[in-house]
Amino acid sequence: MADQSITIKIADKTYPLRVNSPETEQCMRLAAERINSMLAVYNEKFPSSDLSDKLAFVALNESAAKFAAQHVAAVQKEEVATFEREMGVYLNKIESSR
Repeated sequence: MADQSITIKIADKTYPLRVNSPETEQCMRLAAERINSMLAVYNEKFPSSDLSDKLAFVALNESAAKFAAQHVAAVQKEEVATFEREMGVYLNKIESSR
């Protein structure tokens, strides 16, 4: 797919973007939705705060969530590797007992 131009809106400001796949477009649109949703929550909680401060907290929250998800994925990856090793040992014992 050739690059496609899309426009997303964050905090009532539009941003023209170029994406190279429908999946990337969907991710960008979902990300913009999430940012705007979180921004709405901060607008309710902190109506007198600067937009830049609210956007900074949105970015901080999203980054923290990403790092937490990466940690969970790393732990799960190690658990899978351990399970595979244990399964290999178990299957080798079965094979050698035949």
